Amino acid sequence: MMTMRNSLLCPKRGGLLVSRCFSKQGSFTHLDESGAANMVDVSTKPVSERVAVAEARVRLTQQVYSLVKASGGSVKKGDLLWTVRVAGMMGAKQTSSLIPLCHPIPLTSVSVDLSWEDGESVCRIRASCSAVHRTGVEMEALTAASVSALTLYDMCKSYGHQISIESVRLLRKRGGRSDVG
Repeated sequence: MMTMRNSLLCPKRGGLLVSRCFSKQGSFTHLDESGAANMVDVSTKPVSERVAVAEARVRLTQQVYSLVKASGGSVKKGDLLWTVRVAGMMGAKQTSSLIPLCHPIPLTSVSVDLSWEDGESVCRIRASCSAVHRTGVEMEALTAASVSALTLYDMCKSYGHQISIESVRLLRKRGGRSDVG
């Protein structure tokens, strides 16, 4: 749980007010003493198996949902299901290029699975990532789920823009200092 403790003026950021955040483990690791962005040094962390699972929920209109289900995922732009899965896998591999302070991690596995909630016209995207490394893979799993959700939107938007990415969240992570879920 993060709580706001104090704020300071950061000379490296043009005197902008920067809030300092602290967790139960101590100071927020991505800010240095002056409040400037900082990439965490993971060199002393032990190498261990890291696994994370994230989920995105995408709500479609009933019309678009029915069309996708009836066509088996074949839409104007092509094979929706294949494209959404591959986009998520590619996104996971590019996380450190997209999220500024993430370390590049040699992923050992990435999977993206889609399930359909007929009563709600929702596609549930579940992304799993694993690696044997010094830092976790939750950002890679969250990126995979996010990129998959954006790709689903892109592939279906020609049928209507009333598509909503409702949530992206970490379901669980294992390895390292703390486990979640």
